[in-house]
Amino acid sequence: MDPLDDAFAAMRVRESLYARVDASAPWAIRFREGKAARFGLVISGTCWLTMEAPERSIPLAAGDCYVILDGSTYTLGDNTRSTPLNCFDVVPKLVDGAVSIGGGGTAATVVTGWFVYDELGARPLMALLPRVLHTRVDGYRTDILKTTLELLAKETERPGLGSGVVISGLADILFVQAIRSHLNNTNEDDVGWLAALSDKRIGAAMRALHGKPADPWTVEKLAVLSNMSRSAFAARFKARLGEAPLEYLTRWRMFRAGVLLRHSERSLAEIANEVGYESDAALSKAFHRVVGMAPGAFRKLNADVSVTPQRAA
Repeated sequence: MDPLDDAFAAMRVRESLYARVDASAPWAIRFREGKAARFGLVISGTCWLTMEAPERSIPLAAGDCYVILDGSTYTLGDNTRSTPLNCFDVVPKLVDGAVSIGGGGTAATVVTGWFVYDELGARPLMALLPRVLHTRVDGYRTDILKTTLELLAKETERPGLGSGVVISGLADILFVQAIRSHLNNTNEDDVGWLAALSDKRIGAAMRALHGKPADPWTVEKLAVLSNMSRSAFAARFKARLGEAPLEYLTRWRMFRAGVLLRHSERSLAEIANEVGYESDAALSKAFHRVVGMAPGAFRKLNADVSVTPQRAA
């Protein structure tokens, strides 16, 4: 299984908003903190993306894409010194999904999207991705992203039968395309989940873990899949991902168990078998250690508790 499939499986879009901003210098819009994931694609011109906590400014040019999953406050503008408008003051000015702002100077066009996901389902992916995902997409993917945003706008403007499924699928396409572009631009010394997926050797092991999480994996077996010695594989995996191979496997098994507890009525013994534990007692012990509560308690409180486990000690 593709690890991205695993991460996206539990995500569901509840609502969304689309807008095209046709701006001219000086201009700036401040997007306040919220629960929505944010997406942006620069169609033409240049601008700056400025995060507030911690402060960080990123120059953007035509073809640049950004994804902010945690709903952090940020500002888009022609430079970092322009006085920003509040995004909620801009939204009422939308006409057919577009708004024009600014003082008549150098022009830029940015297509933006806000996607509110099921909070519990979104947290696993949020925990794995960088806080700000910034990448440049090639011309082909730019057209895909632009077309997808336009389809999303039409679907949310006039929802019909099956709109929920359509909207969820379109939002997933946006994120997957952005992540694909990011994967194509990772460096050898990058660290993190996406960096590990892009590593030909470590990525092969990760796909095996996700494809058959119940298998009795050992570091030796994973090293063979990666065509590496045990010690070299273990060191490279930890260097790229930030944790040991079997720690990662345990966390992902607990994520899968949490999804099954949320979305099915399977017995704990059945879930244990599916995620690689010999008994419900063994799963309960691991689940409590990693997630912080027993599976039964988690199932009862799943509306308020994230399925994202903490890193195993």
